[in-house]
Amino acid sequence: MDARSFLGLEPTADPLLWRLPVTPGVSTPGRFLFGGCGLAAGVAAMEHASGRPAVWASAQYLSYAPTGSTVEFSVNLAVVGHQTTQARAIGRVDGTEILTVNAALGRRPLDITGTWVEPPEVPGHEDCVVRATPPEFSGTVLERVQLRLALGRQFEDLDGTRGDGRCAFWARLPGQLEPSSAWLSVLGDYVPSGVAQALGRPSIGNSLDNTIRVVGLVPSEWILCDIHIEAIANGFGHGHAYLWAEDG
Repeated sequence: MDARSFLGLEPTADPLLWRLPVTPGVSTPGRFLFGGCGLAAGVAAMEHASGRPAVWASAQYLSYAPTGSTVEFSVNLAVVGHQTTQARAIGRVDGTEILTVNAALGRRPLDITGTWVEPPEVPGHEDCVVRATPPEFSGTVLERVQLRLALGRQFEDLDGTRGDGRCAFWARLPGQLEPSSAWLSVLGDYVPSGVAQALGRPSIGNSLDNTIRVVGLVPSEWILCDIHIEAIANGFGHGHAYLWAEDG
């Protein structure tokens, strides 16, 4: 299964126009499109239209796409350079703009690499317990992704004691054989789950924006999602996640 199949993203006769039926499998428990799936759909559409891999993409969520609706993504390849394409994908439901995804795509032939952050020291996925899924998550995108808790608490153990803003879990999409920017975009929207861990109590919310930066794609059945919550104030939470392959 590739990311387009997971999302149910449908091409049209126009390579710059795509459709995403908002099924329960890409929806939140609140019965609207999961933000990470919206970003993933925009990324997948722009990668296909440009023929280049995503380096950076950022989605701004303007409204909700309810379960049962269809989001139409129109792609604009704003600038096509020798090595980089600057593009945007606008998602609309019945003509109303729901989200906008901006992206840079391409590769530059420079033999310079380096990583200056480190993965957390946590057990491998085989030694971690399954992260329990609350009954209200049944039938949603949150049930389709397999999670194993590497750092943090189960939902039923959130007793009001605040955490340190750090949690981590291993994630796997059954049948996902190849890594992709779109699949990682889905995982990136698990950052809000870290808010509950930081507060020590269940919490829900909606995303204002999601940004993904892709350093490299390597084969990895499981992805380690290392979540950092930076601050919560005025009804908004701020955080980020590092996504690591099994080999670090």
